[in-house]
Amino acid sequence: MSQLAAGERGGTIPEELYLQLMKQCLTRMLWRERYRPMTSLSGWRKLALKPIQSLLHQVQLEVVKTEPDRTDARQEGRDWPIEAETMVGLKRLDNLQHCVTSVIRDAVPGDLIETGVWRGGSSIFMRAVLKAYGDCSRKVWLADSFCGLPQPDPARYPVDRGDTLWTYQELAISLEEVKANFSRYGLLDEQVAFLPGWFRDTLPSAPINRLAVLRLDGDLYESTMDALSALYHKVSPGGFIIVDDYGLPTCRAAIEDFRRARGITDQIHQIDWTGAFWQRSAENRGSVVSQGHIALHAAS
Repeated sequence: MSQLAAGERGGTIPEELYLQLMKQCLTRMLWRERYRPMTSLSGWRKLALKPIQSLLHQVQLEVVKTEPDRTDARQEGRDWPIEAETMVGLKRLDNLQHCVTSVIRDAVPGDLIETGVWRGGSSIFMRAVLKAYGDCSRKVWLADSFCGLPQPDPARYPVDRGDTLWTYQELAISLEEVKANFSRYGLLDEQVAFLPGWFRDTLPSAPINRLAVLRLDGDLYESTMDALSALYHKVSPGGFIIVDDYGLPTCRAAIEDFRRARGITDQIHQIDWTGAFWQRSAENRGSVVSQGHIALHAAS
């Protein structure tokens, strides 16, 4: 019996124990993040603490506040962790494990990619699954600007109008920090590859032949559509498309427009409050239209 088959029949094997521990570590569910820096101050707190913060900064100290127990929120990825390498939560990591182990078990050809990686946690976990089951044939690709989200282009993508995520510096995680996170878990090796830059510039020419798992985490209509347009046709039949931000109107609009334009009828399964996925069938029904037509349809 194979390792995967043993796990599916209810057995507890070392590989599964390793992956369970990885999920607990990557989300910091194993130990609580007890304090959060007080970086955003207003009113009397700003008047009282700002001078103190300046003095403490000179001696490498900072003012912090006690962090409440966020166990329930962390299960579904509803908070932004202080230190954890991922904010997707345990349910979406469970789904990611299901998808990656399925393509290994069923010998679905292709690599794994995440478009929008933040601190790299989900991609680290994909590499961990490959290592756990001894799959040396696939790469894990990380596509990200590594400097935050793009500023919305409402002329081309009206759905993104007014989105402010591009102003959040906490979403701008450098390539060096992501690589350091991989190294911390002993998973930075030749099976990990990086595609730094905006999706529109890097994904169309990415040296990827086939994909077994395409994990989308771009938040915006533009980012989601850029990734789908460049990569969806490379997903093998039996492979998975995972959408981290399906609960966001911007991302959902891109998914719906792309699927409608391509005649994709594969059932979408909800993971939690925002995550969703589908498994690509052997053939798509309907005609293919250009990305430009898809964007125009979203604007109508």
